[in-house]
Amino acid sequence: MTQIVCDPDFYEPVDEDDCSAFSYFCQTHDRFYWHDDCGEGAHLIALHCERHGPENMWPQPLMMAFPEGFSPPLSDVQLAWVRSEQDAS
Repeated sequence: MTQIVCDPDFYEPVDEDDCSAFSYFCQTHDRFYWHDDCGEGAHLIALHCERHGPENMWPQPLMMAFPEGFSPPLSDVQLAWVRSEQDAS
């Protein structure tokens, strides 16, 4: 399984968003993903917001350790968030 954390075509969330309904969507099988039951083979998973559709994820713990190591790279907003969290600690 590969999880998409950033894509230029996805919605870029902001702090002011009050979204509350999220799920994961398998782009390989074109259906919502729930524990490998969406189809055979590899999965390409994206965060799906009920309001905005495919959405870039806020940085995850692994991204905090290696923010430049992601492909595609984190967006400018995600990278700024990672760096501000690092500066705070």
